[in-house]
Amino acid sequence: MSTTTVVLADDHEIIREGLRSLLEKEPDIEVVGEASDGRTAVRLARDLSPHVVVMDISMPDLNGVDATRQILSRAPGTRVLALSMHSDRRFVARMLQAGAAGYLLKECAYGEFVQAVRAVAAGRTYLSPSIAGGIVETFVRQPDAEAPSAAAVLTPRQREILQLVAEGRSTKQIAAHLHVSTKTVDTHRHEVMTKLGLHSVAELTKFAVREGLTGLER
Repeated sequence: MSTTTVVLADDHEIIREGLRSLLEKEPDIEVVGEASDGRTAVRLARDLSPHVVVMDISMPDLNGVDATRQILSRAPGTRVLALSMHSDRRFVARMLQAGAAGYLLKECAYGEFVQAVRAVAAGRTYLSPSIAGGIVETFVRQPDAEAPSAAAVLTPRQREILQLVAEGRSTKQIAAHLHVSTKTVDTHRHEVMTKLGLHSVAELTKFAVREGLTGLER
C-alpha cells in the first residue's frame, strides 16, 4: 500500500494538531511537515516534495494564494488542497486560479476531509459540495463573471511587500526578510500605492485584509 505524504499549512497550531490527529488514523496517509506561515509551506514543499499540501488562505508572511503559486512552481509534483473558512466565491476562484486542486471548508466533516486529501493526491479535483455549484457556474457557464482581484495588477513581489507592510513590518525588516535593499522595498511600496490609488499604510492594511492577502483578520 502506497503512502500519501502531506504537509499541513495553517497559522493556528490547534488546527494543525487536529488535522494531524485525524490523518494519523489513516494507515495510508503520513503527515511529514507543518507550517505556520505561507513561506515555510513553500520551503517544506520544495524540500519534502509531499503529495499534498493542505493550505489555509489567510496565512501570515505569505498568503495561501501566492504560496500556492510558488509551491506549484518549485515543487511541480505537489498538489495543493485549500482548507479555509471562506466560502466567498472570490476566495475560491483565486485559489483555483492559483492552481489549487481542491477547496474544502473548515466546517467539513472528518470523512470529507480525508476523502478530499485522497482525491487530490490521486490527481483529481475536489470541491466542497456547498460551493461546487457556484464555482462551476462561474468558470463554465459564465467564465467572465468573476472579476479579477484588484491585487492582480501587482507583481508577485509587490504582493509580498504589501502583505508584510500590512502585517506591521518595517522597511528594514522587510528588506532583511526578502534579502533586498531598503531602497527596493520603498520603490515597490510606492508602486503599490500608485497602482492601487492608496495613500497610507492604514489604507494598504485595509486593502490587504479585504483582498485576503493577510492573516490579520478572519
